[in-house]
Amino acid sequence: MFKNLLTVGGWTLLSRVLGLVRDLQLAALLGAGPVQDAYQVACRLPNMFRRLFGEGAFNAAFVPQFSAMLETEGEASSQRFAAETLGAMLLWLSLLCILGELFMPAVLWLVAPGFHDGNTDRYAIGLGLTRITLPYMVLICATALVSGVLNGMHRFSAAAAAYVAFNVIGIGATWIGAHFFHAPAEASAWGVTISGAVQLVLVLWATHRAGLTLLPRWPHLNTHARTLITRMVPGLIGSGVTQVNLLVDTMIASELPTGAVSWLYFADRLNQLPLGVLGAAAGTTLLPVMTRLIASGDEAGARGSMNRSLDYTAMLTLPAAFGLMALAPGIIAALFGVGRFTTLDVVHSAAALRAYSLGLPAFVCIKVLTPGFYAHGDTSTPVRIGFLTISLNLALNLLLYRPLVEVGPPLASTIAAFVNVGLLAAILYRRGHFQADTVQISRLAKMLAASVVMAAVVIGVQHMLAPDLIVWPKLLRFVTVAALIGFGGIVYLAMLAATGVASPRSVLRRFAR
Repeated sequence: MFKNLLTVGGWTLLSRVLGLVRDLQLAALLGAGPVQDAYQVACRLPNMFRRLFGEGAFNAAFVPQFSAMLETEGEASSQRFAAETLGAMLLWLSLLCILGELFMPAVLWLVAPGFHDGNTDRYAIGLGLTRITLPYMVLICATALVSGVLNGMHRFSAAAAAYVAFNVIGIGATWIGAHFFHAPAEASAWGVTISGAVQLVLVLWATHRAGLTLLPRWPHLNTHARTLITRMVPGLIGSGVTQVNLLVDTMIASELPTGAVSWLYFADRLNQLPLGVLGAAAGTTLLPVMTRLIASGDEAGARGSMNRSLDYTAMLTLPAAFGLMALAPGIIAALFGVGRFTTLDVVHSAAALRAYSLGLPAFVCIKVLTPGFYAHGDTSTPVRIGFLTISLNLALNLLLYRPLVEVGPPLASTIAAFVNVGLLAAILYRRGHFQADTVQISRLAKMLAASVVMAAVVIGVQHMLAPDLIVWPKLLRFVTVAALIGFGGIVYLAMLAATGVASPRSVLRRFAR
């Protein structure tokens, strides 16, 4: 499981780094104005569907069922089930895409109601860009299904590697659009949709190489299909709580001054780097492992797998969260503070990043704890928790967005995420599916202490050596921030050794292996 976690995490890390390069392009070319706001909203809608219908609820229901069929009924039956499911998904999402294109003004009003209030530029640009990116929803959800087949066959590399194409094509499309057509936003939007087709081809080729040729078939409402629907429909909310909360953030941000959607986007992108590398990788690899252990009657082994995932992810999530909070202005300035992205934009985006980073451990824990329900075939409990946390997030957004401006939406999401984690953990504990022993609790407390000390030391060093870092020249900013991050890593490893959590040599040897 640890090897697979690092495999998925490694490819995700490469994708996220390339994503930062792409975001740097967009920040420099578009700044944080109406075009950037419109572009980010255009990308938010298909990505939300990708996480809800593709990676989230669908994977939670499909992967355990496909894995069980592959084990008990053989390859032919599981291949037919996957092909019919692919056919059903393509039919349903294609219809949804056509309706979305026809009624795009209403869709845009729902996603970004503030675009209609006195800023016709954001509305008109957003309408055109969203119509370009919406077909990506169909392509990427189909890609997620095929990736689920690969994960069910315990082939994690190809599915994780395919997503790199999104950012490679996005970087190329933005560059071409800026230098040859003087329309970087439109070119980047087309790059999003084209990348969806490329990713689908890549994972289909990978399944063919794995010995399973997957082509869509006309669906039939048989026992397997009914079981999948029964498990998936409730999970649409339960597994997509984080994304729905982020959509609520976008809706509220559209009511804020022009640029707020962009500030929140760039802050969230940095927060998504550790969340995607650690949280998504842990959840992806943990679900099939727990499903197999529970199917064999090894409940203790399933609990142990969850505890190990929490330990692995906490060791890197906690310092990432406190490091982002400590260096938020410098990191935003080093990566995005160029071109049309002004110093004022850096300050606003850094404030949002600190609020998001505060909730990073909770966002990652949701990814690790949720498979504990899905592996036992329970998708209804996360739904009930999801309804509660989405309602809480919306209420907190409405309460906080006026007094706290751009800090309000991410802070609301953070509070809702911690409530979500508390409820998930409490219910799993009550059912006997999650039991953190005293040794693990002690290790987590020591990791937390090490992260706090590391953040305090880094803040002190920056204030002494670079108090006005965000207005330094671009290259000097980047080098200084990189040095501070490296120094923080050394301090954290030293604290792990001092508290007896792990020696630096053992940590490095584990990740090298």
